[in-house]
Amino acid sequence: QVQLVESGGGLVQAGGSLRLSCVASAITFSNYAMGWYRQAPGKQRELVASISSGGRTIYADSGKGRFTISRDNAKKTEYLQMNSLKPEDTAVYYCNARGDTGYWIGRDYWGQGTQVTVSS
Repeated sequence: QVQLVESGGGLVQAGGSLRLSCVASAITFSNYAMGWYRQAPGKQRELVASISSGGRTIYADSGKGRFTISRDNAKKTEYLQMNSLKPEDTAVYYCNARGDTGYWIGRDYWGQGTQVTVSS
């Protein structure tokens, strides 16, 4: 059974940093694009950043220059380093795995989410 388990969320003051991690199991990790999404209360889930199986990264404008996404295929783990956090970054952050090569295209999995709260 595929599992994506996020960790690293918490409460931080504005200007602070957090590093989110997502460990995947039961998937061929290297064949998946990995992403981070977030959902604030009353808002739709939105992309924060993604990294393809080939390492190409995409960032939402809200996180450019502050967030860095990375992956370690050997550990089946993706990361999101978040610096200079703002109260508007407060949300539940979700890990996503989406097959982006060959046989795995179309497969899509989500983690349960980790809460990030930024106080002003």
